[in-house]
Amino acid sequence: MSSPDPDARAADLDCTVAVGSLSLRSAVMTASGTAGHGTEFGDFMDLSALGAMVVKSLAAQPWEGNPTPRLRPTAKGMLNSIGLQGPGVMAWSRDQLPGLMAAGVTTVVSIWGRTVEEYREAAELIAEHGHGVVAIEVNLSCPNLEGGRHLFAHDPELAAEVIRATDVAGLPRWAKLSANTDRLVDVSAAVATAGAEAVTLINTLLAMVIDTERAQPALGAGGGGLSGPAIHPVAVRAVYEVHAALPDLPIVGVGGIDSAETAVEMLMAGASAVQVGTATFRDPAAPEKIRLGLEQWCRSHDVHAVAELKGIAHV
Repeated sequence: MSSPDPDARAADLDCTVAVGSLSLRSAVMTASGTAGHGTEFGDFMDLSALGAMVVKSLAAQPWEGNPTPRLRPTAKGMLNSIGLQGPGVMAWSRDQLPGLMAAGVTTVVSIWGRTVEEYREAAELIAEHGHGVVAIEVNLSCPNLEGGRHLFAHDPELAAEVIRATDVAGLPRWAKLSANTDRLVDVSAAVATAGAEAVTLINTLLAMVIDTERAQPALGAGGGGLSGPAIHPVAVRAVYEVHAALPDLPIVGVGGIDSAETAVEMLMAGASAVQVGTATFRDPAAPEKIRLGLEQWCRSHDVHAVAELKGIAHV
């Protein structure tokens, strides 16, 4: 495949896609947690040309994250236990959001909490301080401290309760869900009924690596989340099954996307758009390259609109 001209946008290809009520200029976004809180990756790509920049998950208040070590490479990906470290919504909106707005970046904010009330508080702060944010991605793969530390994303009722609580933001909400449960379709249906415009599938998979020299878990917090190419087939199946069961629910596909072909595969499975995450650790320009590669793939396969690819593996 020859290198595409980064300035070329042939008039015969419509690159826009819809995710719920939002129209995005491209189907390719960054994934939360992999490209920082602001314009850190602006030296490697034109962030404004992406469908959206999804910032690292923010809580209402600053959070220090987990003990080190936090990262561990695996054969086909990466294990992380960052622990959602972040400055909190107010500090982010003061220090990072103005730069994103000035750069013309379409900004989606990921939020998290350990209780329903913490999610509500984060959403309220986005409503108050997040001028220019176009949507909220509600990261439901967090332990519920009021419910025995079970992940919100594993329980349809709890997940729906969080989505209802975050309505105070007054913005479209995407529910980021987990494939660590066999109830993924049920949870997806529940959050859609509660008001989520889309679901983001999937988050990392629960995993662990043992340091055999120390006979201890390799990460400071014990286990962590597996991401990268190793989880791509799991993500494709999750997207495919949710789209089959809920064809009217928009899906943002994420998990091991590292090329135009893996992005196309996710779209064909039923995603309206995709996010690129772990690939940026190897190549910070990966989202830009995948965006351009997707456009070239469409032109070479006589596809006139990227949106035409959505769900065609089901036909």
